[in-house]
Amino acid sequence: MSPTHIAAAPDVSEAAGKAELAQGWVEDNIDLLIGVPLRILLIVVVAVIVRAFAKRAITRVVQRVIKDAEENGGTQRSRGPAVLQRAARTNERRQQRAKTIGNVLSSIATIVIAVMAVAMVLDQLGIALGPLLASAGVVGLAIGFGAQSLVADYLSGLLIMFEDQYGVGDSVDLGEAVGEVEEVGLRLTKIRDLYGGLWCIRNGEILRVKNDSQDWARAVLDMSVSYDADLDKVSQVLTETGREMREDPEFRDVLLEDPSVWGVQSLDADGVVVRLAVKTVPLQQWGVTRELRLRAKKALDAAGVEHPFPQRTLWVRNDEAAAVGTMKPADADAKAGKTV
Repeated sequence: MSPTHIAAAPDVSEAAGKAELAQGWVEDNIDLLIGVPLRILLIVVVAVIVRAFAKRAITRVVQRVIKDAEENGGTQRSRGPAVLQRAARTNERRQQRAKTIGNVLSSIATIVIAVMAVAMVLDQLGIALGPLLASAGVVGLAIGFGAQSLVADYLSGLLIMFEDQYGVGDSVDLGEAVGEVEEVGLRLTKIRDLYGGLWCIRNGEILRVKNDSQDWARAVLDMSVSYDADLDKVSQVLTETGREMREDPEFRDVLLEDPSVWGVQSLDADGVVVRLAVKTVPLQQWGVTRELRLRAKKALDAAGVEHPFPQRTLWVRNDEAAAVGTMKPADADAKAGKTV
């Protein structure tokens, strides 16, 4: 054998050994090289698909709610301007509420799916999740203590929307803020008061809500008549006035029932107070009260019923005369400028 062949033999055997080592390493780590990336890719693809399905389902539910609101609004158009206005506000409120809840649910679904996907990917990479979750829990606890007011605002906002406590266009009383709702968010509620001021209230600070815009309202009118008035006649006049107003085409769709006289409300110093009340559509009670007051005043005047006016008895005391009356005769004459 020539020297060339003798020198080449060790090189061939060395290369073959390296190839065997490489092949063995590949065989031992075939799962790490191919299996793990494929599983990670599969996790990401499944997460994206699940998120797309969840978002689509939420969007379809929101669109269905909005469509139902629009259809219900269309069926109210033949009734009257007051009902149409109420239906339009109700539809706007339902649409905003549905969109907001849809966005919140979509965000929650995205966060949950993303967290689960990241956890599964880390598990495939061999990273222990226990210490990571413990650290995340400590950080979350610290953030929760530091931002508990913010968390309370968002939770209160979600409850306000889910429970439908109030919405855009409602007339509400939230304590110091009284007016019409212009915007309902997850953190803030914006109220426009009677004088045009815009109130921004954190949802976590809202402890009670008075809503004058849900289902129905009531117009309450107190009419004062003199003590000499015939109360049966007053009740009859007020009842006829309310019935005529109910038959008026302008108020036919505003009044939900015939106005009724509740009777004597109080006995004041100046007269007898008789109460008249009627159910109305929301947000129309104040206008109905003003119109009822005008019509009742005219009807009572036409019936000869006297309206009371304040009457007072005044005692005028003359301090100088009283002082003279209590003096002795000599002092009184001196006070009057006489000489004894």
